[in-house]
Amino acid sequence: MANAVVTQSPVTRPRAATVLELLKPITWFAPMWAFACGIISAGVPLSGNWLMIAGGILLAGPLVCGTSQAVNDWFDRHVDAINEPDRPIPSGRMPGRWGLYIAIVTSLMALALAAVLGPFVLGAALVGVALAWAYSAPPIRLKRDGWGGNSAVAICYEGLPWVTGAAIMAGTVPDWRILLLALLYSVGAHGIMTLNDFKAVNGDIRMGIATLPVRLGVERAARFACLVMALPQMVVIALLVSWEQPLHAAAIGLLLATQFVLMRRFLRDPAKFAPWYNATGTTLYVLGMLISAFALAGIVGGTQ
Repeated sequence: MANAVVTQSPVTRPRAATVLELLKPITWFAPMWAFACGIISAGVPLSGNWLMIAGGILLAGPLVCGTSQAVNDWFDRHVDAINEPDRPIPSGRMPGRWGLYIAIVTSLMALALAAVLGPFVLGAALVGVALAWAYSAPPIRLKRDGWGGNSAVAICYEGLPWVTGAAIMAGTVPDWRILLLALLYSVGAHGIMTLNDFKAVNGDIRMGIATLPVRLGVERAARFACLVMALPQMVVIALLVSWEQPLHAAAIGLLLATQFVLMRRFLRDPAKFAPWYNATGTTLYVLGMLISAFALAGIVGGTQ
């Protein structure tokens, strides 16, 4: 008897696990953390707001951040076919134009949910979704430039979620001090985004992607990343002192002093130690965000 030949049917639609892989849940942490900082900073009791909070978490993580990941993978599918062929789209596990369709659907879902959460939240979501597409999609494709691309990601991952969380709790435009600190931590996050670029300098040079390590060179880009992360935190410390929150300012000052120690090792060999500093220094940075959020809660909550 002749051996039967078993042929595998082509994939016509992705599995749920593949869709989840495309949306990259691990990347949702940063915007959800910033959203939590926004909730805390508003100084409003959590009780009675749980449904709004749950909606905001869904918006910040799976929808807006998930959209950015889907958009990025779709427009990078040809590059990923060379560098990371096992990713959902180039591997064929996400067939046809499913990656694009998912990006469009999550964009619309994000805007629909934001509209329910309030007009200010909708405005923030519109900016976030627009930046997600502008970062990866031609002709803008902000990711080709380290200045614009890193700024877009920093705003989407830190500033907008923070402002969204505060707006949901306050039911209106957040206090100016919340907006100011959200902006400062967004500026600092530009440095965090630069840390992510050290891992692919050679590939970025070949692909014509002008990240800051490519533009400035590895050593200068490393010093710039450290400076951009440190300066906003110094301003935050000064602001908290002026707002009569010395304990919170001191705590953030201690975290920043520890970052300075870690930076010395990072600057000795940026290409080698960038992942290490991204894990250690960034952790201290976001802890400072949380401390400043509690400080704002005491300030803003007392004036409402």
